Amino acid sequence: MHKNFLDFSGKSVLITGAGSGIGKATALYLSSINAKLLLLDINQESLKETLKSCNKQCDFLAIDLSDSHSIKNIVGDKIKTFGPLDGMVHIAGIPYVSPLKTLNTDTVDKVLKINTVAALELAKVFTRHKFYTPENPSIVFISSVYGLVGSAANVAYAMSKSALHGITKSLAIELAPKRVRVNCVAPGFIKTQMLDNVSGSFDPEYNDRLNQLHPLGLGEAEDIAYGITYLLSDMSKWVTGSILSVDGGFTAQ
Repeated sequence: MHKNFLDFSGKSVLITGAGSGIGKATALYLSSINAKLLLLDINQESLKETLKSCNKQCDFLAIDLSDSHSIKNIVGDKIKTFGPLDGMVHIAGIPYVSPLKTLNTDTVDKVLKINTVAALELAKVFTRHKFYTPENPSIVFISSVYGLVGSAANVAYAMSKSALHGITKSLAIELAPKRVRVNCVAPGFIKTQMLDNVSGSFDPEYNDRLNQLHPLGLGEAEDIAYGITYLLSDMSKWVTGSILSVDGGFTAQ
């Protein structure tokens, strides 16, 4: 009899950005297939709303991921009481649309701290002794199609996301002796509040073209959650160092 790889009973997963968008969709889906979840976000009220729809095994931690010290200590302490993890997904991130001539270095620094540096700090915590289980542990980072293709006025955001691709491949090799797999999902444009916030700075013609750039149309948050679930599951036990494009055909053109 084949194992049901989409039953996460007995598996524990940490998810950042769980208060909204892709993070919330991922939390709700994993919870529906019996995963025990540790949900992180800066917005405590949003986390509580997500938690209401999750199973009773789940817990949350409100934290600012731009603070590396907090990740090292506060997240570490929480895992000690929560229990060892089978998986970690870094979804939290912030966009930044600005042409080169108006780039603000303070804003760039914040984007990098949350989108990129936090990924490294979380990986450090996850791979501590007894913080992860020996049964096919998996780290998943969330980047963007703009880590794969160019886009005007997106240099800082693209930098923060393309860096995750290099991190993914290097950590996959470094952590392979520990049997920790490291992969990345590169989403196309997803219908979330973040997209609404960013697209407000675009003209109507660009928004129309954005839709046309996705042969299958814009995605839903659940589409990314399913890709993440595959990379967390035992179905992908021989997959590491990969960048999985889930983008409705955006990068196929």
